[in-house]
Amino acid sequence: MWQLFLGSLLLGLIHPLFPNHWIPLIAISKTEKWTNRETIGATLITGFSHTLSTIMVGIIVGFVGIKLSESYSYITKIAAPLILLLIGIIYLLLDFRSSQHHHHFDIDDDALKNKKSKAAIIFTLCIGLFFSPCIEIEAYYFQAATRGWIGILIVSLVYLIMTLSIMVSLVYLGLKGVNKFNLHFLDHHEKSITGIVLIVLGLLAYYVEF
Repeated sequence: MWQLFLGSLLLGLIHPLFPNHWIPLIAISKTEKWTNRETIGATLITGFSHTLSTIMVGIIVGFVGIKLSESYSYITKIAAPLILLLIGIIYLLLDFRSSQHHHHFDIDDDALKNKKSKAAIIFTLCIGLFFSPCIEIEAYYFQAATRGWIGILIVSLVYLIMTLSIMVSLVYLGLKGVNKFNLHFLDHHEKSITGIVLIVLGLLAYYVEF
């Protein structure tokens, strides 16, 4: 079970590190002249919206995985790692074929300027985030299903805590001007990094008993 926890921890750690998860919040905060407390609050709300939809989809994936495990456990133990490997390879190919990368925050600056209240801006961001769940963690829910509902609970809690904690920390450091490190590599190689992590987790899931 500890392997499942560590895998969830790794995905939960890497996912919110990518700049498109938190830099837009800093930019909006400065444009709208929000206080640090207001910005942190907005980060928690929008981050929770994102994790909520991801967990909801993950539970559905996990439920399917549990049902398959009950009747075809030998297939599930092979299929779960293969799914991680396949998605990991797809992520690598997408990164090699295109320099574009996905953004959870698709911000229309003009639209935001027309918003008259902070609540309206946050609501707009929440809607965008809610309908963009993370595929990489969804794939891991199928692996978690091999451990039953306790596995799904572990993945959900770790993902929720890590995502919110790291997003808030990075936004706070950004507001304080602390995080001046070069983000170019992370910003332009998100798919490759995610793909490598999924491939490693898939190999571990196949060779190590989770």
